[in-house]
Amino acid sequence: MKSSILHSNNGYFGKYGGMFLPELLIAPMTELAKSLKIAESKSFQKIFRNLLKEYAGRPTPLTEVKRFAQAANAPRVFLKREDLLHTGSHKINNALGQCLLAKELGKKRIIAETGAGQHGVATATICAYLGLDCVVYMGACDIKRQEPNVRKMKMLGAEVRSVNAGSMTLKEAVNEALRDYAESYENTHYCLGSALGPHPYPQMVALFQKVIGEETRKQSIKYLGRLPDKVVACVGGGSNAIGIFSGFLEDDVNLIGVEAGGRGAMLGDHAARFSGGSPGVLHGTYSYILQDDSGQIADTHSISAGMDYPSVSPIHALLHDTKKATYTSVNDQEALAAFKLLSKTEGIIPALESSHALAWVMREGKHFQKNEIIIICLSGRGEKDLNRDDL
Repeated sequence: MKSSILHSNNGYFGKYGGMFLPELLIAPMTELAKSLKIAESKSFQKIFRNLLKEYAGRPTPLTEVKRFAQAANAPRVFLKREDLLHTGSHKINNALGQCLLAKELGKKRIIAETGAGQHGVATATICAYLGLDCVVYMGACDIKRQEPNVRKMKMLGAEVRSVNAGSMTLKEAVNEALRDYAESYENTHYCLGSALGPHPYPQMVALFQKVIGEETRKQSIKYLGRLPDKVVACVGGGSNAIGIFSGFLEDDVNLIGVEAGGRGAMLGDHAARFSGGSPGVLHGTYSYILQDDSGQIADTHSISAGMDYPSVSPIHALLHDTKKATYTSVNDQEALAAFKLLSKTEGIIPALESSHALAWVMREGKHFQKNEIIIICLSGRGEKDLNRDDL
């Protein structure tokens, strides 16, 4: 399978994707889809890539974590350090690309949704840099558990709007952002934070995040002398995983996506879409979702605010069905143990989202061959997660 998987076929990745929207949103979303040609142009990409370097802090390094690997009884383990980017996660890659495009299209107002807060912080940061108005929708539950990021967004000049409906998490924040966009699209761009939602967002976000995989592949060959055996990433919506996987879609490399196993296997206790879900439509796209027997969207749970979305990118759905990538899950306690282990063995505090990928290596490390090389996408840093009683 070639890397063209990142380019949809009229909005579809295999049978997944599409644009399932109210009539009011079809026209603006169709216009946004046409702007992909601008985003892919050499002139736009030159500006985008230069700002990634000069403002965001790319390229990010590969860091070998020998003491972590030893404690996990694993072979050589490297981290792709997206946590070292400005604002602390991979989210700035996409926020920078989308906000640049919005400005090119004459939009002066940006709205965004956020769960863990990293996309909200990244969007607020780029809006401040480009002189754009910014509104961020965030579930009330997430506002409480990610309060440091809420303070950052406000400091950067963004308006943070609390969403008190439903589970008061990311799903409801997306609902409110879409309602806002339906009423304001003439002067507003909706900067969606992950590779999900209606066309063209999955393809657009993949376009802006593929720099992770491009760098990782080049660094592997240059510094390690070969490609890795396994590339591991957490999968909430799925943008950091798509970003790093994209560099290896044509190679014989095992791609491992790790979902949130939460507190148990019962529906409502986890966010493992591939083991506990089935195909359906949510927020304008057809993909795997967690739903009950009546087709109602199920509640989810994860220790991590960025991992509890009930659906997943349609690109991951295709990778799953074609077996180009393998998807598994780890539970809350495993993720928390990984969070603590990396901090104490390497002096690197990971985001709880990234800790899911670390936890899978801890759990499975003893089964790897001694000469294997594993690269984990450390999608973000964990200062935002330190206000927990169980740390």
